[in-house]
Amino acid sequence: MATKLKEVDVVVVGLGWTGGILAKELAEAGLKVVALERGKMMSTAQDFGVPQVRDELRYVQRHELMQNAAKDTLTIRNNPTQDALPMRRLGSFLPGEGVGGSGIHWSGHTWRWTDMEFKVRSMYEERYGKAYIPNDMTIQDWGITYAELEPYYEKFERVAAVSGKAGNLRGVIQPGGNPFEAPRANEYALPALTPILSNVMFAEAAGKLGYHPFPRPSANASRPYTNPDGVRFGQCQYCGFCQRFGCEANAKGSPHHTVIPLAMKSPNFELRANSWVTKVIKDPAGKRVTGVTYTNVLNGEEFEQPATMVLLTAYAINNVHLMLLSGIGRAYDPVSQQGVIGKNYCYQTGAGATLFFEGRNFNPFMSAGGSSSTMDDFNTNWDFDRSKHGFIGGYTIGAGFNTSLPIGNRPVPRGTPSWGKEWKAATAKSYQTAMNIGGSGSVMANRYNYFDLDPTYRNAFGQPLMRMTFDYKENEHKMGRHASQMINDIAKSMNPTSFNTATARTEPWTVVPYQSTHNTGGTIMGTNPRQSALNKYLQSWDAHNLFVVGANVFPHNSSYNPTGPIGALAYWTADAIKNQYLKNPGPLVSA
Repeated sequence: MATKLKEVDVVVVGLGWTGGILAKELAEAGLKVVALERGKMMSTAQDFGVPQVRDELRYVQRHELMQNAAKDTLTIRNNPTQDALPMRRLGSFLPGEGVGGSGIHWSGHTWRWTDMEFKVRSMYEERYGKAYIPNDMTIQDWGITYAELEPYYEKFERVAAVSGKAGNLRGVIQPGGNPFEAPRANEYALPALTPILSNVMFAEAAGKLGYHPFPRPSANASRPYTNPDGVRFGQCQYCGFCQRFGCEANAKGSPHHTVIPLAMKSPNFELRANSWVTKVIKDPAGKRVTGVTYTNVLNGEEFEQPATMVLLTAYAINNVHLMLLSGIGRAYDPVSQQGVIGKNYCYQTGAGATLFFEGRNFNPFMSAGGSSSTMDDFNTNWDFDRSKHGFIGGYTIGAGFNTSLPIGNRPVPRGTPSWGKEWKAATAKSYQTAMNIGGSGSVMANRYNYFDLDPTYRNAFGQPLMRMTFDYKENEHKMGRHASQMINDIAKSMNPTSFNTATARTEPWTVVPYQSTHNTGGTIMGTNPRQSALNKYLQSWDAHNLFVVGANVFPHNSSYNPTGPIGALAYWTADAIKNQYLKNPGPLVSA
């Protein structure tokens, strides 16, 4: 029997970037906020100090900061005709667990998604005609514009200490930045990171071919910095331990040392770590939510936390799972295409080449999470004619090093034996002399890529696991082939001693090797409840006092990393709650 606790104004489920931002903002606005995080409390001083943090076995191989697949996982299949099987160990994506969430172990790449994403259907229909979009591609406009989100992008970038170089300041193209980006009101919070050799070589080659390389924007502080909230950052040490690690210098923009400590200073805020939320409770009429149930994972005690408002701010996949488990909204059916919860799951695609240069020393162990030169010529460049190649979306191409560690980073020429004396010799030779050129591509929504509850497998609490049905479609195959060709052309122009060519991902998608932790969709935002779960303020169409924040709200996936719009949307939603909802609780958008 669950113990019923005293009602609070707001319960926040999951305490990473989105939960931290909303908890801080609403606690400072005078609301009583309780945050429930199923992982443990973590801090830089206690958990990420030198030398313990530089442990590749602990953090990369054994997934110290990630969710435990033995307690909760997903079942995976490529299409509805297959039987889904559980993901027994983490592979393709790595959801974080603990106070700070994936915001602790991310690399810091911070992009501004533009109207090419927010108005994806209307822009493509206007340029290429309605017939250009395949019937099974369920893309839709998001209901929000870049102009609305721009000030919130800037707010997040300044809080997270993003380093970069503007390419478009108030409509004026700036040398050295991305000429295809949308207009910015101001420069980045900090100058771009110091380039490393692979960045310089790629930028020179891409520039000679007529492309427009620029330093990748990233929440790695290029110099000591104090953000607008008074939080102090150290300077990036280029230590090489970024992705999958906490930052020893507090140089990486992470919620555990920015927004969360500020929330914890408020007498209106309470954090309960090791608290696993199992259900969102609805009122008898099903028009409002009244709180959540959760279990203390240390002793098994069950609680009911009543709340006037519920915010789901966990990892994207977990937010969708909770909505399905709680029966909020109608579950999506790919056959009838009715329902919205679970709809439009998307991942990312990509390709990469490895280049080998005799006589070069790249020192891959010295890099930041954002050590990359990148080009956007085939992504936000609307002059790039997709119709010649038959796909929707785009891709970036970049080169650099991000956490190229001694155990995991083993670049060898294609054809090298996978073990033995010859392999050892090749790894010793190639570690210093190899660099990568990689492409990251968007994935458009498809009616047969979706989430639902698995009928067979259950988690540690006896609840159905969430089932993921996903595979790349012909749109992604076409894009991957084009990206591979462009990557190989750039690689050849650099005159490497040899290189492993890029190839498109055209085989069925598999969850086994790591690819990216950029999962999107499942509770998507939109302009009406027939096609979306949430309105433009990320408020549930079905329960006006429920807000769901994270990449799960994206109706499709971009080539860009998702954290920039996630952070901006969290501030956008916080403002909508403070300035609109609290004054007149109810739907903020008419259905």
